Amino acid sequence: MKIQTLITAMILAASGAAFAQTPAADPAATPGVDKRMANQQKRIDQGVASGQLNAREAARLQKREAKLAADTAAAKSDGVVTAAERRKPQREAHRDSKAVYKQKHDRQMAGSAAK
Repeated sequence: MKIQTLITAMILAASGAAFAQTPAADPAATPGVDKRMANQQKRIDQGVASGQLNAREAARLQKREAKLAADTAAAKSDGVVTAAERRKPQREAHRDSKAVYKQKHDRQMAGSAAK
């Protein structure tokens, strides 16, 4: 019984110390959107390399990604990203992700006639 109490106390103390050492979150950080943009860029590059995306599709998707990056930068510009400012890039990233999927899985291939 005493050993369990001692072990529990040690675990709680260690977790409290670890929690106290974590730095405060940057109020202008958007790690979710940033990670998503990087992932979507890889998906676009992979689609071009595999021939799933033709040049026109890839250019259109790149333009959407550039707009997302600009909107994210605008939200970060004042040093604080509010919940409302965070929602817009998240929704935009979701729509862009769906567009990448749609373009990669349509019947067009690189070298085929564009729509």
